[in-house]
This record gives sequence, C-alpha cells and structure tokens, in this order.
Amino acid sequence: MGFFSEFKKFAVKGNVIDLAVGVVIGAAFGAITKSLVDDIIMPPLGLLVSKVDFSSLQLVLREAVVENGEVVATAVTLNYGNFLQSVFNFLIIAFAIFMLVRTINRLREEEAAKPAAAVNKQEVLLAEIRDLLKGENEVPATDPSKKVV
Repeated sequence: MGFFSEFKKFAVKGNVIDLAVGVVIGAAFGAITKSLVDDIIMPPLGLLVSKVDFSSLQLVLREAVVENGEVVATAVTLNYGNFLQSVFNFLIIAFAIFMLVRTINRLREEEAAKPAAAVNKQEVLLAEIRDLLKGENEVPATDPSKKVV
C-alpha cells in the first residue's frame, strides 16, 4: 500500500472525521465562552473590585527609558492580569463543559429509566406460548425415566 493511499485511508476514517468535527465545534464553543467571560462576566466582576480591568493589571519591573524624546529601553512588566483573565476563562469553560456533560448524562439516565415500549397483544401471546412449551419440555431432575421429545 502506497504512502498516499495509506494516508487517505487514515484521513477518511470515521474517528478522524468525528475528531475534526469536535475540534471545530470546540473552537466555536471557545469563542462563545470567551465572549461570555470578556463581555458578560468580567465587567461586573471588575466593578466589584474597584472598576479594575484585570487584563491591564501589571507589575512594572523596569520603567521605560526615554532620552531626548526617544525610547531607549522599553518597560519590563509582569502582566499578572492577563494570567488572572486566563484562569477565569479556564474556570468558566470548565464549568460550562461540566454542566453540558452533566445534562447529557442526566438525559441518558432518564432515557435508560423509561420503560420499554408497550408490547402488543400478539407478542404477549407468543411469549406465553413459548413459556408453556418450555414448561412441557423440561425434565425434572428427580425422574430420569422421562425423555424430552
């Protein structure tokens, strides 16, 4: 089998296609969650902590050096606000995924708990006939003289 035909066989397998769909859906879900965090959750949270925008929080390790109006050395900063923002993003995404999986698992449990569809009368009658026939063909363990026909 040639390299390209082997690659083609691998690339069109069901699992690879499913994985690709999962990645695309995950990326879209990530964009929605990022918007939820940036546009909905972070503004009220920033308001609670003195109107601070987390992404702008930083610790200046060295100030920028400017001589004759020209920047000689740029500032060195530790941008811990971006880190905090990433942590909040992760926590919210993890919580959203947890809620999604939890909901799916509950729906599966409810589906499994549902009773089987009502059996029609003909199936019930056939099951009774089968059980009766089984009963006639059973050989008691104490009577070795009876034979099954």
